[in-house]
Amino acid sequence: MEVVKKVQPPTGLIRLLFRLPIHFYRMGLGWLFGGRIMLVNHVGRITGKRRQVILEVVAHNANDGSYVAASGWGPAAAWYRNILHTPDVTIQVGRRTIPARGVPLSTDEGAEIMARYASRHRVAAKLLLPRMLGYAVDGSEADFRALGQRIPFIRFVPRATS
Repeated sequence: MEVVKKVQPPTGLIRLLFRLPIHFYRMGLGWLFGGRIMLVNHVGRITGKRRQVILEVVAHNANDGSYVAASGWGPAAAWYRNILHTPDVTIQVGRRTIPARGVPLSTDEGAEIMARYASRHRVAAKLLLPRMLGYAVDGSEADFRALGQRIPFIRFVPRATS
């Protein structure tokens, strides 16, 4: 796997399209996305203001109720840095709102999760990831594992409410 180019987070119309599902969640229509997209409510590390981001669910563990998302724009993504700073968040998946704690995963865990994701979602993994993230992948499991070691992942673990 090679880095093709440094990809910047989307701006303009593309950014608006990426953020469109936030409005669906606000209208109570998050169920339209099933379990593939979640809304994460978090706190800005600089402003202290409430922030929202839409993330693809890369993995879900039905046993402990946790969800995993990748920071496709890398460790500099604002949402990722915000969650590292203030890990207590709420996530919305479908119709459920879950208090959770964001826990960064190791590069080995990221590699394993990316390999499993690629086997379940071949088209997205082979076509969309390289275009969006700037990585050239040959489609092999080893390539996706290498990609998973480069992308930071967060596991959102449900927490008890008081």
